[in-house]
Amino acid sequence: MPEVSAERMRTMAALLRDPNPLHWDREAVAALPMNLGHRTINQGPLGLSYMVNMLQAWAGPACIRRLVTRFPQVVLDGECVVARGKVTRVSVENGEHIADCDIWLEHAERGVLLEGEARVALPD
Repeated sequence: MPEVSAERMRTMAALLRDPNPLHWDREAVAALPMNLGHRTINQGPLGLSYMVNMLQAWAGPACIRRLVTRFPQVVLDGECVVARGKVTRVSVENGEHIADCDIWLEHAERGVLLEGEARVALPD
C-alpha cells in the first residue's frame, strides 16, 4: 500500500458508524500520550484487509481457511506499508494442499505493525 489514506479511514468510520475520533480527527490523535503526531489511526479491519489481499493475490480469492491476527502497533495515515508472508508448513488435508503461513504488515522504519498466522488452500 503506497500510502494509507486518511480519506479512506474517514469513509470507513462513516460506513461502520464508528464514533472513535482517532480514525478521522488528527487533533484527537495528537492529544494521545503515544506521540503519534497529527495523523489519524487506520481501523484494524482496513489493516487486516491489506494482508488478506496479499494472500488472495498469491493463492486465489477463496484460499483463506483460517486467519489469526494481532495488532502490536497502529497504522497511521500517510504511511507506506507492505504485506508480507512466509510459508512455515505445507500439508495435505482432506485432499487440499494447505500452507500454514506467518503474515505481517510492515513499515520501513517502524517495523511490524500487524502480525498473525494464516492457513491457506493452495491452488491446484
